[in-house]
Amino acid sequence: MVASCDSQRSVFRRIAQQSYTEWPAYDSTPLYDRSSLGGLKEDIQTVASTWFDHQAHYSVDEFVSHYPVAYVEFGPHERYSVAIQYKMDQLFRLFLLKEIHGWTHETALLTYLSHHPELCEQLGLETVPDQSTLWRTWHERFTANLRETIEAAARTILIKAQDAGVTVPGEPERQLPFQRDEEES
Repeated sequence: MVASCDSQRSVFRRIAQQSYTEWPAYDSTPLYDRSSLGGLKEDIQTVASTWFDHQAHYSVDEFVSHYPVAYVEFGPHERYSVAIQYKMDQLFRLFLLKEIHGWTHETALLTYLSHHPELCEQLGLETVPDQSTLWRTWHERFTANLRETIEAAARTILIKAQDAGVTVPGEPERQLPFQRDEEES
């Protein structure tokens, strides 16, 4: 079974019924707005915590393609000022996939996408970006904070999926970068 409108509705209904959860985070506190990366990380954690508990949700790729990013304002985290072919939400999802799968180079992502046309369709891609476009996006278009957010979100998704018994592409790093730094000191 794959994620359907009903299964997604069920997840968000459960989140709304949790007394201890405010989703989306930018609605719950004046500390966040729609462009807050901290709020985005919290929201991904909130949704992933419930998403993978649903019997129809057993794929991290589906989580990435169905996670609602329409409310996120990526503008402050984009260093390009001219119109570009690929939208920030599409690129955000692509790099989230790259990090989740643990690929160090864009070529592996491109190969994966070429073998999964249904995923490209779910991601809203009419064409797949080439390797140089992806490299420039990560190194020049995205801010450092957005790159760090993508890395943290991927780690969170992997941990939440694995905790729910979902098969994940690799063993998630369960220590945060600052915890590793403290141990090395």
